[in-house]
Amino acid sequence: MMRTVLLLGLGLALAACGSRTELTPPEGASLPVAPYGAPDQPTSEELLELSTLAAPERSVELRRRSEEREDDPFDLPPE
Repeated sequence: MMRTVLLLGLGLALAACGSRTELTPPEGASLPVAPYGAPDQPTSEELLELSTLAAPERSVELRRRSEEREDDPFDLPPE
């Protein structure tokens, strides 16, 4: 009982630590320069967005039953 209350309190304390204000650079610093060819400097929110290459979409292909594997010509024993 005491353990669950302690874990619940710790979880609530950690959840309350998040900041919901807009991100800004620290005093005396600025955002990175605009990329070559970009018409304007990106905002902090635009810099945090992941590109498709950084976070590709996953294809979720579920197998319904066992299937024989095809022969893999690159599956060679160690030398």
